Amino acid sequence: MRVAFIGLGVMGYPMAGHLAAQGHDVTVYNRNSEKAAQWVAAHGGRAAPTPEAAARGCTVVMACVGRDSDVEAVTLGPGGAFAGMTKGAVFVDHTTASAGLARRLATDAAAAGFGFVDAPVSGGEQGAKNGQLTIMCGGTEANYAKAEPIMAAYARQCRLLGPPGSGQLAKMVNQICIAGAVQGLSEALSFARAAGLDAAAVIEVISKGAAQSWQMENRHRTMLANHYDHGFAVEWMRKDLGICLAEARENGASLPLTALVDQFYAEVEAMGGARWDTSSLFARMEKLRSGQ
Repeated sequence: MRVAFIGLGVMGYPMAGHLAAQGHDVTVYNRNSEKAAQWVAAHGGRAAPTPEAAARGCTVVMACVGRDSDVEAVTLGPGGAFAGMTKGAVFVDHTTASAGLARRLATDAAAAGFGFVDAPVSGGEQGAKNGQLTIMCGGTEANYAKAEPIMAAYARQCRLLGPPGSGQLAKMVNQICIAGAVQGLSEALSFARAAGLDAAAVIEVISKGAAQSWQMENRHRTMLANHYDHGFAVEWMRKDLGICLAEARENGASLPLTALVDQFYAEVEAMGGARWDTSSLFARMEKLRSGQ
């Protein structure tokens, strides 16, 4: 199938690669044209000079960029993809963005005769490279049915959760859970050290019980070693938590823990950790424990 992928960052580059590996005819666009040329050299296909040119003639167009403003730029801005979309095609946004933007873009797309699916992903850089992402989707059943077989190239789990915006809301639930889990693990490791325990040995025991989590299994060793270079950065988590907190103000949900963890991440940024991964909450705990 003829598809386009807009945004070749840490996530988008391998995701687009999986589409090519599945035999799709892929056109890519990236703000940095050198990165697009590099992708074409590695995977074939072609690079387009604008999102509009990339989208032209494609059945499904994917995007994975940074923030709401970036999504608006590649869809509605000058040379944006929406101007090149074919009637009956579907635009799939893998960016973690606001639900309000997803609803607005779905409305604009429908008025122009094509579909829109908000489809934020979870699984990080490794999940993208391995084609094992979890994809949370919002949209109509008809549009999802067109997009799902294409997304299957890089999905471990893909599900339609409701009308436009539902995928973004589900991703907010995901980020709220992660924030609490990482803070809890950080406090536990810091407490173990303060109590004079072998923290790694303790985790080996309790990870076989009710305290087990993905964060515990995959991050406790690197946290104890002060290694925070495992992908999803603090500055991006703060962006996501900001979206969660803004949505909560609209729907009346109470997110006291999420708000508190966001403040803790702000402290990590002040420590110079904006590009550290999210497990760096432990670095803040260790700083407090040492009295620095």
